[in-house]
Amino acid sequence: MTSTLSNIILPIAVGAVALVLLLGLFNMMRGGSPDRSQKLMRWRVVLQFVAIILTMATVWAMGR
Repeated sequence: MTSTLSNIILPIAVGAVALVLLLGLFNMMRGGSPDRSQKLMRWRVVLQFVAIILTMATVWAMGR
């Protein structure tokens, strides 16, 4: 389980956060919709929370 978390799921979660961050920056730089920027920011915060929970679960599982 630890190897699945640390090698597959965690990089996907971090990549999702990075992707949403880049989409938000791209939207802001091209002068896109403020509503879309807010939605992307909310998604980024939720995905960061998930990534932190997964990181903590991985650290906990490695300590067992």
